[in-house]
Amino acid sequence: MAQKGTSGGGTRLFYILLAIVAVAGIASIAYTLKGSGGAATKPVDLSGLENPRQLYEMATAVKQGPDDAPVKVVEFADYSCPACRQFDMQIMPVLKQKFLASGKVQFIFYDFPLIEIHPHSFLAARAARCAGDQGKFWEYQDALFRSQPSWAENQAAPVSDFEDAAAKLGLDKGAFSRCLKSDKYADIVTANRKLAEQLGIDSTPTVLVNNRRWMGQTPQSLEDLIQSDIPANAG
Repeated sequence: MAQKGTSGGGTRLFYILLAIVAVAGIASIAYTLKGSGGAATKPVDLSGLENPRQLYEMATAVKQGPDDAPVKVVEFADYSCPACRQFDMQIMPVLKQKFLASGKVQFIFYDFPLIEIHPHSFLAARAARCAGDQGKFWEYQDALFRSQPSWAENQAAPVSDFEDAAAKLGLDKGAFSRCLKSDKYADIVTANRKLAEQLGIDSTPTVLVNNRRWMGQTPQSLEDLIQSDIPANAG
């Protein structure tokens, strides 16, 4: 599990997370969005996030599964995190087969790039969202996690690795590269990271099941936690 060196999932989820943020308190945020003129590789300055509601509205999850699913599984993850890779490769296939396919669960993903220890994680988060422009977010996410050992420890920003991954998925490489080499989605990834921080999250992956934190003991314990929230008459 990766940990920092320093310290729209539906209406119900919104108010749950908003309440948590309000209780935790939020520091004054007075940022102005600034273009970098190149591939954004770290959080950008933002404005308009002075209160929890604005922060939550700026943060943008990527979802799979129906909005009316009885169980919301929320993950905050870092693409350079080995434990996140394990979750994606070993646990997500089970969740998809047992719960997502039946509509019993909605999976909600937020970026939480821990750039203090994973300098390429912010760029990777943007790359996945650039792939999402062409309808391949989840496929690209899987590709990032599979190839993590080959790019996460690079000295330089692994732009070419990310472009190659896009090409292998059949994406328009030119459109993907233009997105990656810009500031696009830097604001969303920044807001997602800030939301995680204000929720008191300091490690990845952090997984919430209907607002209860899964502590990552075993895959079976996650299945049991999910199953306990599924109504007996569902599906």
